[in-house]
Amino acid sequence: MAVKSATTNWRQVVLVCRKCSKKLDGGFGPEGDKSLKKALRKYLKAGKGKKAELVVKETDCFDICPKKAVVAVNAANPKALLIVPAGADLFEVKARLGLHDDRRLKAGPSHELI
Repeated sequence: MAVKSATTNWRQVVLVCRKCSKKLDGGFGPEGDKSLKKALRKYLKAGKGKKAELVVKETDCFDICPKKAVVAVNAANPKALLIVPAGADLFEVKARLGLHDDRRLKAGPSHELI
């Protein structure tokens, strides 16, 4: 069988450890009831499938296995694995993953303007 290829519109890919997410069973989002993958997808307005420009995908274990945290990485920078504790601010996670968009942080009681 010949090797085939498929094209995508992906510009940014975030990989999230499936095993860490399963162990943690939530911990992210406004109410702390979402997995990191689901919370990031919603916050970053990421899509699904080949037509999306930004995707958040679960992957197999990174063999770090932190307690009460999930490992994530921007596929464009595989040397920088990010250990995201439960309840982490998604704006900071986005910044630490090196993801950029045109939105700005809204001023609020628990946020600083950057």
